[in-house]
Amino acid sequence: MSRRIGLITLVVRDYDEAIAWYTQKLGFRLVEDTALSESKRWVVLAPGDGETRILLAKADGQAQEAATGNQTGGRVAFFLHTDDFERDHSAMVKSGVIFLEEPRHEPYGSVAVFQDLYGNKWDLLELKQPTI
Repeated sequence: MSRRIGLITLVVRDYDEAIAWYTQKLGFRLVEDTALSESKRWVVLAPGDGETRILLAKADGQAQEAATGNQTGGRVAFFLHTDDFERDHSAMVKSGVIFLEEPRHEPYGSVAVFQDLYGNKWDLLELKQPTI
């Protein structure tokens, strides 16, 4: 059996502002943007060529609007893995991404927490290669 997480939903205030932020600030690519109705779209972004993607879902109602930017109660919600921490950290800082801490070099790799345009917390993370 082959299984994987294909999409993770991210609640946003506005499709276009979220698309612009993720593509311009983080370098994600727009995979799909299909109108489903007058107010709903199927918007999929990908950070690279990997299989896991983000589905942008426009908040619908007060409960979803209240959860925008705080989908995990203030914890780090998403982990953006990279093969070059310094390159991506530098590019993200230059593009205006807000980091909540200085880069840390932990036993498992290099990491720094940043927030997206709504305040969701992300880890930028370069994992160390196992030494066996």
